[in-house]
Amino acid sequence: MADALLEVEDIVTQYGPVVALHGVSFRVPEGQIVTLLGANGAGKSTTLRTISGLLRVTRGQILFDGKPLHKMSPEQIVRAGVVQSPEGRQVFADLTVDENLEMGAYTRRDRAGIARDKQRVFEYFPVLGQRRSQPAGTLSGGEQQMLAIGRALMARPRLLLLDEPSLGLAPLIVREIFEIVQTINRDEGITVLLVEQDVALALHVAHYGYVLTTGTVALHGPSDQLRADESVRRSYLGY
Repeated sequence: MADALLEVEDIVTQYGPVVALHGVSFRVPEGQIVTLLGANGAGKSTTLRTISGLLRVTRGQILFDGKPLHKMSPEQIVRAGVVQSPEGRQVFADLTVDENLEMGAYTRRDRAGIARDKQRVFEYFPVLGQRRSQPAGTLSGGEQQMLAIGRALMARPRLLLLDEPSLGLAPLIVREIFEIVQTINRDEGITVLLVEQDVALALHVAHYGYVLTTGTVALHGPSDQLRADESVRRSYLGY
């Protein structure tokens, strides 16, 4: 396995008095796509929210490139290079496509670089270039998902956190989005931590997978091994 860009070590996270993560540990090697799998309520999205600084770690640590991410604010985490594309897309509906992308670059001051990166997003997602003056709320669900990923790319991430990118989208659009995610990973070397409900698709694009059950890691392994193990599929992955 390559050197770990992200190391999550025995983290416990709570929603008030309710413990959501019970000592979760995993690592994300630099340059790879790693997926977190499991049923609803297993703690996948909670894990991403904890890495992003939106939930506090009550035990354990999160290291990004060897630095303690869990001690940073959400804005500092983005500046460090960890950027999330959230579940449900959460675009700014009243802002245009252009303005949404600008919001993704709010931590940056390099105007020329921002302009170049915006053009790069339009190359990945040509429909966004065609809709750049439209309010984001008028886009289709698939276009909004493309915009959410594009907005995350505008922050120049080293680690891109993707939370349920296929949610509510037609299979053809989902395949298109995942092909672009693979291209971004391959051509730009952006590391990806993926939470995805479509287990077969997630294991197809990822290099390595971790299966969560009720806030703990039940098992892990290379994606092709998890995909090939029938008992694993039946017991943990539900397909």
